[in-house]
Amino acid sequence: MLVIRRMVDRHRAYTAMFLPGEPARIFPTTDQEHARILQIYKQDRPYDGIVNDFTDTFTAPPPGQPPAPSPAAAKPARPARPRRR
Repeated sequence: MLVIRRMVDRHRAYTAMFLPGEPARIFPTTDQEHARILQIYKQDRPYDGIVNDFTDTFTAPPPGQPPAPSPAAAKPARPARPRRR
């Protein structure tokens, strides 16, 4: 999976590209250049068998499995603290 991030320091802005098992590629870019890089690498719609920005991997369970509990339901409720007077 390719990860593209915008990095900004005090003097310049950079685009960083990360691939698993490869060294990071970081190079100076303007906002327009960074937007064009995203436009080239980002998928424009969902495709069968392709994991991209439109893939619902974390929200939809695989067919035949019950939905995962929400993070709010997994947290135990905290007991009410007594009020100070």
